[in-house]
Amino acid sequence: MYRFFLCVFLIGLMGCDSSPSNPVAASKSPPQELIDKDRIKVVPGPSDPDAPQEFTTTESGLKYRILRRSEGKKPTAEDSVRVHYRGTFDDGRLFDTTYGKTGSAGGFQMSGIVNGLAEGLQLIGEGGMIELEVPPELGYGAQGAQPTIPPNATLHFLIELLNVK
Repeated sequence: MYRFFLCVFLIGLMGCDSSPSNPVAASKSPPQELIDKDRIKVVPGPSDPDAPQEFTTTESGLKYRILRRSEGKKPTAEDSVRVHYRGTFDDGRLFDTTYGKTGSAGGFQMSGIVNGLAEGLQLIGEGGMIELEVPPELGYGAQGAQPTIPPNATLHFLIELLNVK
């Protein structure tokens, strides 16, 4: 009985050829050239030509540069936002991003993010872009956010505020 089921299983595996000569397997996914052609690669939008080169430091210690001004709605601590962003460490290593992906923007409640991000996002309106340098005390502090963010990490963000709800 065991040999019978083993033979049926092996015959089934042989019939599951995923090579292009198997029209059933080939029809399960579109050709790669169609996938690549239809993908949307998100890249940061343009900065204002007169965007500052130097960072401004707030009373709390947050450093920021407004790269694209906007008269759009500014978020408050009670709002939720949709953004595109890139987060890096001091050495330039990337720890998170929505750029380059084919998915959608990141969305979150302002009350659920670290203080440095919440403070920085309130400086720009919808359509604006800001660069932030978040010191550890306004980020994840001495505990970090393991395994991604080590203790006492300074975080760098490029953020485009898409909308406020």
